[in-house]
Amino acid sequence: MTTERNIVTGLARIGTVLRAEQWAQSDAVGLTPTQAQILVQLDTRGPARIGDVAAELAVTQPTASDAVAALVRKRLVEKRPDPKDARAVRLHPTRTGRRRAKAMAVWPDALLEAVDSLDPCEQAVFLKGLTKMVRALQTRQAIPVQRMCATCQYFRPNVHDDPAAPHHCAFVDAAFGDANLRLDCADHETTSETDAAANWQTFVSAL
Repeated sequence: MTTERNIVTGLARIGTVLRAEQWAQSDAVGLTPTQAQILVQLDTRGPARIGDVAAELAVTQPTASDAVAALVRKRLVEKRPDPKDARAVRLHPTRTGRRRAKAMAVWPDALLEAVDSLDPCEQAVFLKGLTKMVRALQTRQAIPVQRMCATCQYFRPNVHDDPAAPHHCAFVDAAFGDANLRLDCADHETTSETDAAANWQTFVSAL
């Protein structure tokens, strides 16, 4: 078996843990996995239109609409007018919905312990490799666009001489290292394709 296949096999095993935990968490609070994902997304990322929710979760709009309708019936989500477009609505988690979402937005202990089994250097290398894989999947439109450092207008890759903290975040005006790269940042602002491509070349030049 090639190295590539071994890596994919390993990722598949990790995916099995994540899916099992997702089913267990959602079932414990009386939701389907899709309903649970939508609720957690609205709680962590803020109000959104149904179309945006569907795109973020890589599901069809009818699937998202059915899940949202169930969440509305359960009084976990409510629809409010979109302040930017009076013809549209945005989905907001209710107070009960937020509590339910926070109860589910917890990574399984077994997975956290597995990550903790890696030393800091291994974690940094692993995270940088994941960043590269995620961007490749995004480029191929295999997954939704992620709010990651590599595509953010605040990201300044490899601008510092310190190998432990070579990158810079212009949003917080601070240097950081590979171990602190983010694949989902609430402060993310998408940069232009030209700047993103240039940043990416600078970023991967140190791989």
